[in-house]
Amino acid sequence: MSLSDTLIERSESKCELCKSTDDLSSYTVPPKTDETAESQIVVCATCHSQIQDPSTMDSNHWRCLNDSMWNETPAVQVMAYRLLNRLKGEGWAQDLIEMMYMEESTMKWAQEEGDLPDAPVIHKDSNGNILEAGDTVTLIQDLNVKGSSLTAKRGTAVRRIRLVHDNAEHIEGKVDGQQIVILTKFVKKSL
Repeated sequence: MSLSDTLIERSESKCELCKSTDDLSSYTVPPKTDETAESQIVVCATCHSQIQDPSTMDSNHWRCLNDSMWNETPAVQVMAYRLLNRLKGEGWAQDLIEMMYMEESTMKWAQEEGDLPDAPVIHKDSNGNILEAGDTVTLIQDLNVKGSSLTAKRGTAVRRIRLVHDNAEHIEGKVDGQQIVILTKFVKKSL
């Protein structure tokens, strides 16, 4: 039986990540380079393009990992683990990572360096608008500032925000002369 026949039989002619049956191809899971069924998975064009270019990742598409992370094939488990780590800013992805179980050798493979490029951290306001450093935002509710008696009032404009580069849910800005960290879900971008 040829390699492609083995992969198609194993995957039941479906993408092993999202179960799509359209435009399937094999993908060698890095850093493996050998062309064997153990180092390859079957993916659709949508999954393949988002694996290759993290800036195009649609987090809703990857909710399919809830099912594929339980696949018995180690290569599929490795890809599911890596993609969930790319999406760990999403609460549901972090929950799945914590539930995931892999054999020790599979986990070592999943954690090897040089695998997938990191997804960029994208900060979005409560309406889903992308925030950039220097933007002005408006608070959408009163916020008690920890470690201070200050209450940042709803409607307060925070000018020249700074982005927290390792956390998409945090921005920094000055309110009443005090530098504070603000959760992005409590602001809306001023136009």
